[in-house]
Amino acid sequence: MKVIAYIRVSTDEQDRSGLGLESQVEKIEAYCKLYDLDLIETFKDAASGKNMSKREGLLQALEVLRNGDAQGLIVAKLDRLTRSVRDLGYLLGEYFESKYSLIIVTEQIDTRTPTGRLIANILGSVGQWERETIAQRTADALQAKRARGEKCGGDVPYGFDADDAGLLTENPE
Repeated sequence: MKVIAYIRVSTDEQDRSGLGLESQVEKIEAYCKLYDLDLIETFKDAASGKNMSKREGLLQALEVLRNGDAQGLIVAKLDRLTRSVRDLGYLLGEYFESKYSLIIVTEQIDTRTPTGRLIANILGSVGQWERETIAQRTADALQAKRARGEKCGGDVPYGFDADDAGLLTENPE
């Protein structure tokens, strides 16, 4: 079966280091060799997994599937494809329910089976929960810092000084 790979890191800095991308490629290539899959092309993005509409690499990969040049998409981990239940539902319904295969290496998921589709949906929900939990923890931590009068990033507000620990004190000057 001809497959295309999709790899993603969350930031441009991670993209420049190449470490996360190299690891994903190694896992995908090893899986393809083990299961005799013909990897014809790899697409990549350096963008958040929250919204797929702005990821050019993913959109190009989906276009290759629609053109019939490959029968499946392979990713190293589900969260590299998406962390949105809505986007995963769309991808499964439009692409990976019957037309094409989605293969997820780390989780050993293949959507050619009903069980594979079920597990992909469950893990998609867990991924979205994880993203939302991290965002809530960050918001809570920033709120606690503000309540203690600590600097929370950016420039020191006008009329204040910040010590080495980030504690703000009023500066009447």
